[in-house]
Amino acid sequence: MSQKLRKLSLRPTLAILAIVVTIGIASCQNKEPTSATNLLEQLLETKECLACDLSGAQLTDADLKNANLNNSNLSGADLSGADLSGALLDSADLSNANLSNANLSQAGLPKANLSGANLSGTNFSGAFLRTVNFQNAQFDNTKFNDADLNAAQLEGIDLSKAEFKGAIMPDGTIAE
Repeated sequence: MSQKLRKLSLRPTLAILAIVVTIGIASCQNKEPTSATNLLEQLLETKECLACDLSGAQLTDADLKNANLNNSNLSGADLSGADLSGALLDSADLSNANLSNANLSQAGLPKANLSGANLSGTNFSGAFLRTVNFQNAQFDNTKFNDADLNAAQLEGIDLSKAEFKGAIMPDGTIAE
């Protein structure tokens, strides 16, 4: 095949390739960012939403048992009555969230931020809560039985209305 003929046969292939690439780039540029509604639907369907921004989300009474929400932003979210037992919330931001009457038994929340959260009636029994920030959180009938609170920030909080039986406290001692 001559050199001229080879050049002609490559031109249609290159033209088609250029069109495909252009269409692919245009479709990526027109793709809308994932909305909060889509993230909530994804979470409720798959029970997984890593590093999601769910700040202010309404998840009252949601079934999030064994959900994976590591590194997610749930600040100001309403999770009252939600079942988060066994959930993974490593480094999650739950500041100012409403977790009243939520079940977080056996959940993993290392390095989570629960500052200012409403934890009234919340069950953290058996939860992994190392280095959690609980500053200014509201504790009333909160259960931490058998939880690991080693290095958690509980300073300045009234703990008289919370249960800690068998819990590893921030200083490493075990509560009676």
